[in-house]
Amino acid sequence: MERFRQRARKLRASQTSAEARLWQALRGRRLAAWKFRRQHPIDRYVVDFVTVEGRLIVEVDGVTHETDRELFRDAERTRILEAFGYNVVRVSNIDVYENLGGVLDMIDQTLRPM
Repeated sequence: MERFRQRARKLRASQTSAEARLWQALRGRRLAAWKFRRQHPIDRYVVDFVTVEGRLIVEVDGVTHETDRELFRDAERTRILEAFGYNVVRVSNIDVYENLGGVLDMIDQTLRPM
């Protein structure tokens, strides 16, 4: 487990600009008072953002996630994380840059009880 914590620390220190932008909107309970963590280890993965209370993981995907191989790996990762009781949503870097408000609305709607 310590190996995953160290990896999470490294990822926090080297986050992408899209992750940094989304983090500024999520940190400090800025989105409907939900507490988000960034680069948080869950099982063998380090997820981009998670609200443990809301059981929601938000993954920010760049262009490297468009290949068949990466799509397969992402689907497997999502399946495993969902087995831990989390809902997983994926947003693209482009969505974060060009439609941050829409991304935040989608996250908020996903967290609202039906």
